[in-house]
Amino acid sequence: MNNDLTARVALVTGAARGIGKGIAISLLRAGWSVVLGDVDESEGLAAAEELARLGTVEFVPLDVADEASVLAAVEQIEEDFGRLDGVVNNAGLADPDNGPLEQLSLEAWNRLLSVNLTGAFLVSRQCIGLLRESGGAIVNIASTRALQSEPNTEAYAASKGGLVALTHAMAVSLGPDIRVNAVSPGWVDTRPDALQASDPLRQVDHEQHAVGRVGQPEDMGELVAFLLSPAAAFITGQNIVADGGMTRQMIYRE
Repeated sequence: MNNDLTARVALVTGAARGIGKGIAISLLRAGWSVVLGDVDESEGLAAAEELARLGTVEFVPLDVADEASVLAAVEQIEEDFGRLDGVVNNAGLADPDNGPLEQLSLEAWNRLLSVNLTGAFLVSRQCIGLLRESGGAIVNIASTRALQSEPNTEAYAASKGGLVALTHAMAVSLGPDIRVNAVSPGWVDTRPDALQASDPLRQVDHEQHAVGRVGQPEDMGELVAFLLSPAAAFITGQNIVADGGMTRQMIYRE
């Protein structure tokens, strides 16, 4: 690995696939050095190898719900790069359906919140020192489910709603040295390209969006790259909904 010690450095958690990988691609194209953090080491290493053509990229094993793992990952970043300019808390358990509330176990509730909410807290807390030195920024990946719900999604909704609240609390506490924002994606098709081609979404799926299509990981990546950049220097404490206008349409059941 040939690290560019002059480039801005970002840590993206949950970066082996999906939205996290899309964010890493956008940051690399914008000239960042990117550290991919993921609990899946094999997929993370494969992603790092694939994305190396775009710039400086490194993989670190990272279980965001494990304090020791977070400490080790950030220490590795400091050793390899000597700086950290951006953190993207993207890692999360993505299945929102927890079944009927009366059957939701405390173990399942705690597991989802430990990754989706506590993980963002642990990573952010560990990175504060490096981010203060660089005047960096944090972006938390929340969800439109922080703002509206389907039945039987209490744990996921609580985790993402908590992440939005954590965002504005950290923005107030860490400013002016560190900016903190959230992005709430709507429907993003995170399936591999081959599967999207062989099993395309229906036209009605796209028509639910004012922009006429379901989102792609790179849509979130471009927004996150902006929020981490100096161009967003006056934006902090915000939750930006990126859903193609889906939640702005009034849809009536027939």
